Amino acid sequence: MSAPQRGNEQMKRLYMAGVAALALTIDPQAALAQSATAPPPQNNPAPTAPPRPRKLSEVVVTASRRDLLGIAVTASQGVVTREAIQLRPAFRVGQVYEEVPGLVVTVHSGESKANQYFLRGFDLDHGTDFASFVDGMPVNRGTNAHGQGYSDQNFLIPQTAGSLDYTKGPYYAQNGDFSAVGSARVNLVDELPGEVSLSAGTLNDDEIYIGGTHHIDADNRIWGALEIDHLDGPWDPPSDFNKVNAVVRYSHGDEANGFSLTGMYYQSAGRLSTDQSIFAVQDGLIGRYGVLDPSDHAASSRWSLSGHYGATGDGWAFSSHAYVVHSTMYLVNDFTHFLLDPVNGDQEQQDETRDVFGGDAAFTLDRKVLGLPTETVIGLQDRFDNIYVDRRHTRDGDTALDYCEVPFVPGGVLPSGLLPPPPGTPAGALNDGGQALAYAAVNGACNADRVHLNDLGAYVQSTVHWTPWLRSVIGFREEVFYAYDRSLTLSPTFSGSTTQTLPQPKGSLIFGPWFDTEFYVSGGRGFHSNDVRGVFGTVGLEGLTATAGPTPLLAPTNGEEVGLRSRIIPNLAVQLALFREDFSSELLFDEDQGQDQPTAPTRRQGVEVSGQYRPLPWLELNTDLAFVKARYQGSLAELADVYQLSGNTIAYAPSFVGSAGILVDNLGRWFGDLQWRRLGAYPIADGSPYPRDKGYSEVNLGVGYKVRPDLHVRVDIFNLTNSHANAAAFDYASQLTPTSAPVAGPQIHRLEPISARFTVSAFF
Repeated sequence: MSAPQRGNEQMKRLYMAGVAALALTIDPQAALAQSATAPPPQNNPAPTAPPRPRKLSEVVVTASRRDLLGIAVTASQGVVTREAIQLRPAFRVGQVYEEVPGLVVTVHSGESKANQYFLRGFDLDHGTDFASFVDGMPVNRGTNAHGQGYSDQNFLIPQTAGSLDYTKGPYYAQNGDFSAVGSARVNLVDELPGEVSLSAGTLNDDEIYIGGTHHIDADNRIWGALEIDHLDGPWDPPSDFNKVNAVVRYSHGDEANGFSLTGMYYQSAGRLSTDQSIFAVQDGLIGRYGVLDPSDHAASSRWSLSGHYGATGDGWAFSSHAYVVHSTMYLVNDFTHFLLDPVNGDQEQQDETRDVFGGDAAFTLDRKVLGLPTETVIGLQDRFDNIYVDRRHTRDGDTALDYCEVPFVPGGVLPSGLLPPPPGTPAGALNDGGQALAYAAVNGACNADRVHLNDLGAYVQSTVHWTPWLRSVIGFREEVFYAYDRSLTLSPTFSGSTTQTLPQPKGSLIFGPWFDTEFYVSGGRGFHSNDVRGVFGTVGLEGLTATAGPTPLLAPTNGEEVGLRSRIIPNLAVQLALFREDFSSELLFDEDQGQDQPTAPTRRQGVEVSGQYRPLPWLELNTDLAFVKARYQGSLAELADVYQLSGNTIAYAPSFVGSAGILVDNLGRWFGDLQWRRLGAYPIADGSPYPRDKGYSEVNLGVGYKVRPDLHVRVDIFNLTNSHANAAAFDYASQLTPTSAPVAGPQIHRLEPISARFTVSAFF
């Protein structure tokens, strides 16, 4: 039995157990007392908002985002409402994060792994420099088997999301690792409407969902939710992706004065449809949605326990979170096929087992200092990761080989620490045409490491109201990052540890409001951590080139932003931000190994415009536009000599991202959303503006009808115009068959064709 089959059989058993367990957590009689049409109130503030009572109107002027005039630190900060999350159609759960203006969530290898993210001209790969949190738990995974900052969102059930708080840029003292470009925090509801829904799609995408709340008494409640998903997609062979999610949450009081305890469970398995060479389609080896190596697959699991406690008093507030997360990841990918190993192919297996323990606490004091109203936040965060990570050379999905390869240039030197290949290694795998060099696997692994990470961050942020029209937000964060790495495959064995600190000043000046308009000037420093294996050199392709010097543990970034937000025109909210951000080192995806490695310093500068117009109580028109220029920094000679770049163009950096939508709610019995999203053209070769991929435009439509207050029907249509674009594209060499010649060129993952999903929901 193959690994996907074993995973699917395990999940079938879990489905039955999960349904039985959920039935015990839901009290239909208590749930009947709740309104099926009115969502529970959500009062979670923006993550950076001070607790000082607002002087301005608290009215929400749009259905999709909350009004932060008089609260926000920058023009690019926001809070997405539960209504927007529930109304807008999403083909995959990661697209919940597309509610963040200018963020694009796509895939290059299917649903069994983390999505690919684009924001502000950055290819954030699987999550690097975009920090995401669910119920206070960080999702990003440092020193991951597949990509630094890897963020798999498949464990999130969208129906349980209460709101989404987002920030952009390194201007917020409570944001640490991976947040330099952006961050998003999904807050779970404390009261979940009773609902059973069934969905079926034309791409064999099916879902069963059940959830509801039991009220123990006036202050205590418990809710549970179960989600079972299956997806085949247009792929040949089908993805056969299956997942199960279960959540149980107990809460007392509310977020400000109360506590909650949440348990989450997730497991999935299915095939992968890694980006394919365009020449494979042109030569007739595969169809438009075909896969050269159908044995590529993945399986993931995650369970977590998280808690929150909050308390407030006269002029003070305390908030805290604690969590423990256990996760596993198993990916089998074949990127280059027979380029390195013409005999057995280039397929590789990447494994990870991770335990994360952490928490945070923040104390806010609201006082007058020298007669000036002041809010001061003092916070402490700590996260410890215990990781086992490895890579293996495989064939046909399950067969592990006893040798590995590294890219090799004739006349080069054998990388240190590699053992000679075992006797009987196929001759075709030994430096064939100068493409690769074989070496012996150690206990079946090409590389294997045990890694410990500890990220301790302390911060203080003070908001001073100097006048009715001027306030300042000044913050300082100090990072103390510890890393330990023990290689299990190098000979002689290696282990090492290091600690790095990084001071991060941040600040904003806010002017106004004048005529319901505020102006912002912001600056700050942030960072992302690098893969520890690259820092110590235990996995060669994870680090900088030798000429660029050692790979730092923490790579700082500096940003500046000016902007405004306004609602001077009735029923219209507008946000404008001009930004610039400089990275000391950026991460570049390495297709051969399926991992990231640092590269040259970069700069992004651009402008973002967002608007939400609500001419009628049931109608909102919205748009988000972002224009960005992205370049490597340094002379062309330096880029060529030190970083082996042919120019200053950054691969996978789109110069434009745009969206526009129409959101309808409570138009009699009708509700829905029409959304257009555009990912602009981007270069797919690092250092050169060509070749380029044209990006894609996608139109999604959701239309719902309330047959009765307790019975809703809905149809979602994805890629309404049936765009034949690429969801993602790269440029690298591969060898399609054992006997063909290597070819360099576009490697693409197709956008799914037009499809529909039908949903029936019963509320109780």
